[in-house]
Amino acid sequence: MNWKVILKFRCAVVLALAMIVALAAGYATAGEKYSGSDQIVVFTDKGPVAGLRTVTMDKFLGIPYAAPPVSALRWKPPQPPEAWQGVRDATQFANHCPQVASPFGRASMTEDCLYLNVYTPADNECQWCEDYHGRPVMVWIHGGALVSGESDDYDPTKLVEQDVIVVTINYRLGFLGFLAHPALSRETSYGGSGDYGFMDQQAALDWVRRNIKYFGGNPDNVTIFGESAGGLSVHTQLASPPAAGLFHRAIVESGAYFMNTTTLADAEAAGTLAATAMGCSAQTAACLRGLPVGTLLTYEGDDLTGNVDGYVLTQPINTALLTGQFNHVPVMEGSNHDEWRLFVAYDFELSLGVATNQTTYPIWLDASFGGELSALGILDYVAGVLYLPSSWNPPAPSIAFGAAGTDGIFACNSRTAIRQMANFVPVFAYEFNDQNAPQLFLPPDTVSGMPYGAAHASELQYI
Repeated sequence: MNWKVILKFRCAVVLALAMIVALAAGYATAGEKYSGSDQIVVFTDKGPVAGLRTVTMDKFLGIPYAAPPVSALRWKPPQPPEAWQGVRDATQFANHCPQVASPFGRASMTEDCLYLNVYTPADNECQWCEDYHGRPVMVWIHGGALVSGESDDYDPTKLVEQDVIVVTINYRLGFLGFLAHPALSRETSYGGSGDYGFMDQQAALDWVRRNIKYFGGNPDNVTIFGESAGGLSVHTQLASPPAAGLFHRAIVESGAYFMNTTTLADAEAAGTLAATAMGCSAQTAACLRGLPVGTLLTYEGDDLTGNVDGYVLTQPINTALLTGQFNHVPVMEGSNHDEWRLFVAYDFELSLGVATNQTTYPIWLDASFGGELSALGILDYVAGVLYLPSSWNPPAPSIAFGAAGTDGIFACNSRTAIRQMANFVPVFAYEFNDQNAPQLFLPPDTVSGMPYGAAHASELQYI
């Protein structure tokens, strides 16, 4: 018997054992719930999972990659999940992390949310037994300003059709994922806090490293990719020492909007103010851990960016990229031609019912840059010269506002990051510029009549 026959025999034995385990666990009955045509069992290091086989791909949904971060584990690094007996049902999405309802995510109040999904090409062979290195793996990190979004909003069908395996993950959001506080910092060996959501991403990548071979993937060919806050997360993992070796390529979509990472001191100061506002004036970790999820969601805001906590990040992202002190892998990075038009509509015109005009333009522009323009004394220059509308008739001012925000917050930062990294690793740059890209998140901007163009997140549907 030659080696190929031996491997085929081994594959048959593995599948037979999977069937026996499924039957013994009461999960399936022969020829009924378990069927090679609609379900498939794969083993992981914590137990077997039964996914759903479709015509185009196999789906393994709601697999835990960490223990539920609840009670004493709130604001702790992610811990390994417990092993399970029998075959775990992996045909339905699991909980996603707490957030309020928005155009960019569905409401949730459940802290038990550290789950991932694996999508593989449909393959009737026992692919993990064959004599090959495995398929390339892409791990998607969703966006949503680090306060919203979930893994199950994204359809990976077109990518899987390219013969790759796609993994989508949840990670802790908002205050639950990124609150820094002196009381929490005192609990750690490195003297910092916050960045728990970034730690979750690393735990998910470690799960991929240990388990993806069982799904036919190559653990030595993992690409991380993400958009918006997911792109910021990719930048963070590039700059994070603990992420070294967990991925081998990186794609950043519209993720360079905040590169001068917040200091731990500033993050802790903001956390202290938030604790007082939420009723924890004693500033104790016990009080914080006793707060209801709803209270945290009420006070968290939407300006979380992570911090230089001394563990996940030991320096700001831009410093790491400038000096070459980041994880050296090939990178693709870019942004969209009209990024800020999404925010012109969502944060200003649609929410306030007022079109951009000569009065609102400089005020909203300054607000978009966090007051930095006024502080630097260049607001009049930017508003009056660089992006001055040729006409103040709608939608010209709105388009000018969108161009200013696009360049100042996304495009210029992206170009800077690209040029910095290109001194050390291969970098591929792009600009997405489909002026007719459908807008999937917001209704038409009827306030000013501004077209969305290639707005923020409009490339997602093409991926």
